[in-house]
Amino acid sequence: MEEYQPLGAQLWLLDIAQLFKIRVIACLLADGSFRKLLEQHQITVKVLTHQTIQVCKDSNLPQGLGSLAQLVPFIYQVTQLSREYDLIYANTQKAPVVGAIASVFSRRPLIYHLHDIVSLEHFSEVNRQLIVTMANCFASLVIANSKASQKAFAEAKGRVDLTEVGYNGFAPGSYINH
Repeated sequence: MEEYQPLGAQLWLLDIAQLFKIRVIACLLADGSFRKLLEQHQITVKVLTHQTIQVCKDSNLPQGLGSLAQLVPFIYQVTQLSREYDLIYANTQKAPVVGAIASVFSRRPLIYHLHDIVSLEHFSEVNRQLIVTMANCFASLVIANSKASQKAFAEAKGRVDLTEVGYNGFAPGSYINH
């Protein structure tokens, strides 16, 4: 069996969570190997569901609206949990939808970490508009992982005044066996 290798956004979240280990709870929209990795690093984890959320990067409007009902329980859970913390940090493309609405109810600021280029090559128009709208309306800060991600966000009508570039700077040797 091949050993689990986390992806870029997961590596970033692991590093951030370790910095603030005492006051962090990682809420995951799916269970799996990443939960185990976080727990190995003594990060508190809450898995919000054991079902697959039927949203993907190329979802159209009917598919997106259909998945909204699936998100309501997660919004409630994140709202309740976030009241015990200082902020909500959204680290994936699904997380800003849940995090944005939860931030309104819990009155906690939302930080959205954009790890992808928000373009039509990578996302449907519906998802692209949703990502940008949620960030523009609800985020206190959007961290773009590169100038290219920041530029694509701006070209999609994202508020540049909300963005800062934060390069993913993790030590590969910590995660890759030689």
